[in-house]
Amino acid sequence: MGDMANNSIAYSGVKNAVKETNHGDFGVTLAELRSLMELRAADALHKIQECYGDVHGICAKLKTSPNEGLSGNPADIERREAVFGKNFIPPKKPKTFLQLVWEALQDVTLIILEIAAVVSLGLSFYQPPGGNESLCGSVNVGEEEEESEAGWIEGAAILLSVVCVVLVTAFNDWSKEKQFRGLQSRIEQEQKFTVIRGGQVIQIPVADIIVGDIAQVKYGDLLPADGVLIQGNDLKIDESSLTGESDHVKKSLDRDPMLLSGTHVMEGSGRMVVTAVGVNSQTGIIFTLLGAGGDEEEKEKEKEKKDKKNGAVENRNKAKAQDGAAMEMQPLKSEDGGDGDEKDKKRSNLPKKEKSVLQGKLTKLAVQIGKAGLLMSAITVIILVLYFVIDTFWVQKRPWLAECTPIYIQYFVKFFIIGVTVLVVAVPEGLPLAVTISLAYSVKKMMRDNNLVRHLDACETMGNATAICSDKTGTLTMNRMTVVQAYINEKHYKKIPEPEAIPEKTMAYLVTGISVNCAYTSKILPPEKEGGLPRHVGNKTECALLGLLLDLKRDYQDVRNEIPEEDLYKVYTFNSVRKSMSTVLKNSDGSFRIFSKGASEIVLKKCFKILSANGEPKVFRPRDRDDIVKTVIEPMASEGLRTICLAFRDFPAGEPEPEWDNENDIVTGLTCIAVVGIEDPVRPEVPDAIKKCQRAGITVRMVTGDNINTARAIALKCGILNPGEDFLCLEGKDFNRRIRNEKGEIEQERIDKIWPKLRVLARSSPTDKHTLVKGIIDSTVFEQRQVVAVTGDGTNDGPALKKADVGFAMGIAGTDVAKEASDIILTDDNFTSIVKAVMWGRNVYDSISKFLQFQLTVNVVAVIVAFTGACITQDSPLKAVQMLWVNLIMDTLASLALATEPPTESLLLRKPYGRNKPLISRTMMKNILGHAFYQLVVVFTLLFAGEKIFDIDSGRNAPLHAPPSEHYTIVFNTFVMMQLFNEINARKIHGERNVFEGIFNNAIFCSIVLGTFIVQIIIVQFGGKPFSCSELSVEQWLWSIFLGMGTLLWGQLISTIPTSRLKFLKEAGHGTQKEEIPEEELAEDVEEIDHAERELRRGQILWFRGLNRIQTQIRVVNAFRSSLYEGLEKPETRSSIHNFMTHPEFRIEDSEPHIPLIDDTDAEDDAPTKRNPTPPPSPNRNNNNAADGAIHLTAGRRNKSATSSSPGSPLHSLETSL
Repeated sequence: MGDMANNSIAYSGVKNAVKETNHGDFGVTLAELRSLMELRAADALHKIQECYGDVHGICAKLKTSPNEGLSGNPADIERREAVFGKNFIPPKKPKTFLQLVWEALQDVTLIILEIAAVVSLGLSFYQPPGGNESLCGSVNVGEEEEESEAGWIEGAAILLSVVCVVLVTAFNDWSKEKQFRGLQSRIEQEQKFTVIRGGQVIQIPVADIIVGDIAQVKYGDLLPADGVLIQGNDLKIDESSLTGESDHVKKSLDRDPMLLSGTHVMEGSGRMVVTAVGVNSQTGIIFTLLGAGGDEEEKEKEKEKKDKKNGAVENRNKAKAQDGAAMEMQPLKSEDGGDGDEKDKKRSNLPKKEKSVLQGKLTKLAVQIGKAGLLMSAITVIILVLYFVIDTFWVQKRPWLAECTPIYIQYFVKFFIIGVTVLVVAVPEGLPLAVTISLAYSVKKMMRDNNLVRHLDACETMGNATAICSDKTGTLTMNRMTVVQAYINEKHYKKIPEPEAIPEKTMAYLVTGISVNCAYTSKILPPEKEGGLPRHVGNKTECALLGLLLDLKRDYQDVRNEIPEEDLYKVYTFNSVRKSMSTVLKNSDGSFRIFSKGASEIVLKKCFKILSANGEPKVFRPRDRDDIVKTVIEPMASEGLRTICLAFRDFPAGEPEPEWDNENDIVTGLTCIAVVGIEDPVRPEVPDAIKKCQRAGITVRMVTGDNINTARAIALKCGILNPGEDFLCLEGKDFNRRIRNEKGEIEQERIDKIWPKLRVLARSSPTDKHTLVKGIIDSTVFEQRQVVAVTGDGTNDGPALKKADVGFAMGIAGTDVAKEASDIILTDDNFTSIVKAVMWGRNVYDSISKFLQFQLTVNVVAVIVAFTGACITQDSPLKAVQMLWVNLIMDTLASLALATEPPTESLLLRKPYGRNKPLISRTMMKNILGHAFYQLVVVFTLLFAGEKIFDIDSGRNAPLHAPPSEHYTIVFNTFVMMQLFNEINARKIHGERNVFEGIFNNAIFCSIVLGTFIVQIIIVQFGGKPFSCSELSVEQWLWSIFLGMGTLLWGQLISTIPTSRLKFLKEAGHGTQKEEIPEEELAEDVEEIDHAERELRRGQILWFRGLNRIQTQIRVVNAFRSSLYEGLEKPETRSSIHNFMTHPEFRIEDSEPHIPLIDDTDAEDDAPTKRNPTPPPSPNRNNNNAADGAIHLTAGRRNKSATSSSPGSPLHSLETSL
């Protein structure tokens, strides 16, 4: 409770309380710090200079050292917490159990039931005055006294079932909320931040950060507290979560040193002194305001607030609130333009339409069934009333006597009760329960399979997934990078060389370059347990390089101790645009040296020299570069290695200091030290998992920042690409060139031509990933809309994770931002867990279909029996209480039994269902009607001929107050037996033969079937009058069981009839179709569509204009080419190393003419493609193929024509001009 108290002091009585007591301890008060943190940029700088001199002044007043940090002495920490508060924001109170109950009551099906129950109860207490019965006609409505006295049982039982459903649902939500909170607190404890205490860099839980701490911030961090920058390298922050501005803000000591909690570090690194924590930080202040002004706002705001609250500063990994329409605290700027906030607001104000697909289908189905039931019950009542009226007043010619009115009313009431009974049986109150149980059960079990589900409906959406866009590093691979090959001093080492083999000079460059030019937060620690692998902390690629130094028997820590981080003159940190990192050192003589490392093809382009065999630099020409690319980089890449180039450059002392902000002039003219190949081994279980996905009809695509050769090699190892298949592997820039029109705008049509064949997207930027995901989701190529799952771990994956139908974030490697944007967190970062999620998702769907198949069979039979029985014998053969027992079996218990079926591997053998696949397929319809037919035949045979078969008294037309008859008991008993055995039939919904398969894996199912059977025996043998049962002999029992088992045999017969023959069967339970959704809900997507349409029209005109020109040009090109190619087809080019690999290679199909791909910047990176000399036959044909994947992956052709146009060649210049 201490911190709660602190916070309240901190917030309310800040100004006075703190000043009086604690001003003596520190040179600055809480209020002063708070007012300082409210300033931005120039104002803040001015204030700091005016009051404190500089940042070091603030450190001095806070009694902390900018380099050593706090002492870490417990007394000091306690004092700071007392004065400045803890880094903790008290979370909002969770919804109470009663609120959850109220929410659960809003279900449509439940409301229908509640009304039916209340009516039924009211009627049972209505006792009309008795009259002289003999006068008023003797219509036999075989209701016994007990039955009318036990009338209330009916209503009460319905209410009980409603209460059950509501309590289960509410309890579920409550435990889910509790689980999330538990999880949240676990994540909070796990969420560490790097601070310096006593000169040691340590990681402490975010909640333990206090004012005065020196914190290290780096790319991907989410700042846990406010602070002032002490030292920064190229630091850029995304402050959109606080300001709504999407531009990244550059932070530096001389421009804007203020770092605010809840903002994301998008680039760079640095150190800050913490000046405000918890409720006094910027985010904390916003939360306090949110918490304060709550009551008078409408319910809607309440909900949003709750969800916002859930994003509390260090709680940000927390689950988005349950309702799915959550607004998180940090809206990632969505690429669709507009702020994330706006969209979220729009969404959360929608009616509760944001139900998952499944819930939508179910609600619709339940309403349809309800309507049908209502109709049946209305007809029943009308027929009974008409029969009574005609019989009494027409056939028996009786007058309507005034004193008989109450008795007639009593008859009508009884008819009404029979009607309500029919309705109750018809309405499937087990549906909501089945869904709830199934989802809750799945989520709980998925936790064991390393899937932490943050949004319930993500679990079920996953079952319909048709595409997975996966990262490579860490998901498909182990994310334990090690350097396995190196090219040093003009020698290609296939394994790490001995230290003696490398000249001393080269070694010095290598050691300093790697030690200094890797983030100081990356380090290799000793293994946690004996014999384990050393622990890699920080960036994995950098750890691999540091590991290389350790393999060369050198220690990077010595260099870092010699050159501490604050001595680095300038750092250009790694980001997704640069794809390299450079660090500038200032030497004692005033000269500068810059070390650079990054993607080999990018850094090599900037190298003009290379270290020769003796360690001296020598000239490095473009021709040499091409040689290295062919002989070193591509062979490495084809083995799936990531290649990193290390280089340096010296700026002599005498020259004027370079313009450091002009990065392009600085990082050029480099001298190459070495090229290393880093391997990230494929996880052993991944190829198998990908095979399962492909078998299940899910396309796995790899989206990675690595180069295309590495990516292709890994894709082959994983099985994403198979030799001999016709697929595309593209680089990011290639992809962009193909999907954009002349104006550089993305066109859906162009994306549609690429994505179905695309399997690997290499060198891709975060925007590419988002574009691809959005393109696939918005695509209308196939009649089913694609359901896309995306995995991501980096901050930059946020937009794609949010856009996807299901976003998977990595639990271990993932940044806070990624987790915040995701729906499911993979706690083990493993691709196989995604396959498990697919299995569970499909299982949820199937469980509900199984339940429906069972339930609807019972419904159809029970309704028809009650209806015909009532119409023919004026009395339902199944009494109200018996009906309720049947209802209990088929609803509550069956939903428990069928919804907890564990998933089997066979779920992965079928294709995904798709969004508008009906819940009840034709096979299921066949099963439902088939079984209903069998059951009706049996029941009616027993009803109208049972007394002859068993040689017992007929139960029909029994006089009033007659004891329960054996006849009707046999009907009831056989009916229940048939349901029990049909429950086993219902375990399979795809027409499988073996319905017993895996039945013992589900203990709940077995125990429920057994339990029901035992209870049935008790009811029949000892139920007596309340249950309208009389004891049965063993023989009669055996007959009942035999007829029940008949359903199993009948089931075999039904599954022999091919569904395809039964054209008349309809499916039921479709999702909401597009036209049924009200206008305003579609409005969100409208602007995108319009824009695209406009673009298309404009594009068409441009096309037709441009076509004639292109055609003539292409003829020229082709004529030119055909002559050129003959000269190029030399034997040596055929076996050129440029072919990367022996099997997958690029070639253009000879049958189709294509426009040559144009890329003036990097033609040499283009895949070797063979263009065809035939001119295009027609403009349209040409138009289609232009954007078509002009590259087909095929295998086994050895006669490659590797003709990559190099920049100097006439072919290249021609392409460029074209």
